[in-house]
Amino acid sequence: MRILLRSLLISCALVLTVAAQQKDDRNCTDHPLFTRMPDSWIHSCTEKEFDSRQFIVGTDKKETIEGKLWRINYYPQASLKIKPSEVQILRNYENAVQKIGGTIVWKGKGKETFRLTKDGKDIWVEVTAEFTGKYGLTIVERAAMRQDIVADANAFLNELRTTGHASVYGILFDTGKSELKPESNNALEEITKLMKMEPSLKLYVVGHTVNIGGLDYNMRLSQDRAEAVVQALVRERGVDATRLKSFGNGPYAPVATNETEEGRAKNRRVELVKQ
Repeated sequence: MRILLRSLLISCALVLTVAAQQKDDRNCTDHPLFTRMPDSWIHSCTEKEFDSRQFIVGTDKKETIEGKLWRINYYPQASLKIKPSEVQILRNYENAVQKIGGTIVWKGKGKETFRLTKDGKDIWVEVTAEFTGKYGLTIVERAAMRQDIVADANAFLNELRTTGHASVYGILFDTGKSELKPESNNALEEITKLMKMEPSLKLYVVGHTVNIGGLDYNMRLSQDRAEAVVQALVRERGVDATRLKSFGNGPYAPVATNETEEGRAKNRRVELVKQ
């Protein structure tokens, strides 16, 4: 009888232990690059198709990376008697990143920044760890934003008539480059239609950037991008070269704050200005 009772108590204890195991948030999964620390579970997560994150890269230095973003927060199981230390968590991720060819960009108390290339993609990782065994991952796969809103020729003409300038947000470039992406074709076609609708219209094509990076760099980049648009209209779409002039305005004329991604998306643009 005592043996039977003892067996029942042990069985009940095992059932309660299993029942007490915390489960992952049902909307969350591990990132494809990393497994997790043993006996941990996902408390919460965020995934955004496009966002930005400032990663620490040195003493009082940060770099803003834009692209697809993941945030995953892990907690240790409450039943775990010995929780992993900050050092143990960080060292595990150091080794994992270095094993696939990544590098440690910065190390600090309870936080580290890593960078790696996977399938041709530039990926940044921040790991934060607590003495409680809790830790979090922030991962950004660098990419340019896909532009979803493109105005048409009639909208450009209306803005030119009412304000003297029109913003074009459908002209896209890779970060730091001035080569037009194929996704820009629709916007370029609309500008071509505009020029055909108004045969006497002459325009300045003005490039604008955000304030990330040096001023000289942004001025050159905005000029090169504006000139790339002019050349695409003249050489590929037959617009008379005498009707267009390129100009780079860099970060000098923001239309929104550069402190948020929404603001930066508005500032990173090409404008048509009536001559």
